[in-house]
Amino acid sequence: MKGERVAQLELLLRSHPEGIRRAEIARRLGVHRSTISRYVDDLSKHIDIYEENNLIKLRDKDVDSSPMELSIYESLAFNMGAEALASSAEFANPHLASGLRKLAMNMRSYAPKISDNALSLAERIDRTIQSNRNMAGRYNAILEVLIDCWVSGRIARISTSIPDKEEIEIAPYFIGYKDEGDGRKPITVTGRLRHTKDIITLDIASITEARMLDETYTIPDNLRPFSKAEEAQYDAIDMIPLTLRLTEKSALNSLSAIAHEPPKLERTESGEWICTMKAENSIELMLRIIQSGTSVKVLEPESFRKKLVSFLDSILRMYGE
Repeated sequence: MKGERVAQLELLLRSHPEGIRRAEIARRLGVHRSTISRYVDDLSKHIDIYEENNLIKLRDKDVDSSPMELSIYESLAFNMGAEALASSAEFANPHLASGLRKLAMNMRSYAPKISDNALSLAERIDRTIQSNRNMAGRYNAILEVLIDCWVSGRIARISTSIPDKEEIEIAPYFIGYKDEGDGRKPITVTGRLRHTKDIITLDIASITEARMLDETYTIPDNLRPFSKAEEAQYDAIDMIPLTLRLTEKSALNSLSAIAHEPPKLERTESGEWICTMKAENSIELMLRIIQSGTSVKVLEPESFRKKLVSFLDSILRMYGE
């Protein structure tokens, strides 16, 4: 961790040739101010650092000005792509900010305006992380563990907030964005459940803890990680068009364990939600709806409403006897 902080300090100094105060460095790195001196001492063994008017700076000879082999159009496209990525991500990622600073410094000599934009975006990402440090920190720590497992080919043991998946072991095959259809693009991990052939996709925000195991795995050569796993599953599942009335939007969480298409939501004048989607026609669906209590009401199709009511009646009769 210390080596990582020292590398982050070097990036900060390179992206602030005018100098930066110790208190600001501590805020950016998320550490106590008293530890900054140790990082400065470690970094000074490799590059020339000095302090002037309470600002820590790099000597001119250590300021890297060599550009990357990117055209002005590639540079602008990259900057716009990074901004879209930052705005659509559920949690700000410090590695995106770090990478932006590296590229921005290399753009400075031939694309100064784009470089400034990239640096401003990196600053914005840092501020977002600082304003939500606890949640963002846990989220990014879990993401890093999953990336480490993916890169090293090791099984991950994870705990989730999803019923029936409180603790599972997964071989990560792919990590990337998923379009939910309502503007939300959560980062997900797709992989095989250990000791099975089942492929699942999990929203990383639903993962509460992750740990890398010693056991290794290999990704099959014929795997198509960019195909939507849900679409492949739907071919073999009886799906029905479902219309629900929700008194709480969070009630949809109870349906996360079943197969369904991205829900479409409309807010009513009374503050409730009308949700339409295709979902698996199964006993599991009925159980999830019952689990939601009065927060979810089935509006359509009528055949499923009758089936659900009949199911509830049979339960009541059983206990009535």
